[in-house]
Amino acid sequence: MTIKAVLFDFSGTLLRIEPTRSWVDAVLGGPAPAAPDEDLQRYAALLEEAGAQPGGPPPRQVPPALAGLWATRDESTELHRAAFTGLSRQVRLPHDALHDALYERHMLPAAWQPYPDALEVLRELHARGVAVGVVSNIGWDLRPVFRAHGLDPFVDAYVLSYEHGVQKPDPRLFRTALETLGQDPARVLMVGDDRTADGGAAALGCAVHFVDHLPAPERPDGLRPVLEMLD
Repeated sequence: MTIKAVLFDFSGTLLRIEPTRSWVDAVLGGPAPAAPDEDLQRYAALLEEAGAQPGGPPPRQVPPALAGLWATRDESTELHRAAFTGLSRQVRLPHDALHDALYERHMLPAAWQPYPDALEVLRELHARGVAVGVVSNIGWDLRPVFRAHGLDPFVDAYVLSYEHGVQKPDPRLFRTALETLGQDPARVLMVGDDRTADGGAAALGCAVHFVDHLPAPERPDGLRPVLEMLD
């Protein structure tokens, strides 16, 4: 099979969100911290358990009142914010406004770190004339993150769930990516870390390759096998 295009997931595939404690420190810490260090550590642990950080560990248990939001969270900006701030509010913080501040923090480029081989792989795909698409379940515009980290010049299309009202593994989102790139699914490879969501591309006939959702320093070359698959 000759691969003409590669579709990538975003979080846990090309970039990884900062550690939970760093996320909390960025909002509640600083020269005038909102709480003592031991409280910041406790907040970080509780928020992680609640699954309140988008891109971070999933919730250990979704409260029944949030189950509907959680299931459809990536279909709109409103649902996404409501779902994650709802999880965050399971943890009592010094000020209620901090829940929204934490949500805002996760959308900043500084909150994301590309995997060590992401730029190399995207640049090489571009050099070989292989089209690149980013297909993400997400509730906000990630393009500024790609621009800030120098990845955007090597991406030909972004297909984001909240812009289409449908989320992976629904084949419609992958079909939109294929149509945008003008590619036959038999010539397309989907790369992601979620076997259910990203595996949905297989229903259209795309090949699928999975990577491990690990902290960026712990996965230095997880994307390089994609280049080997082109040979």
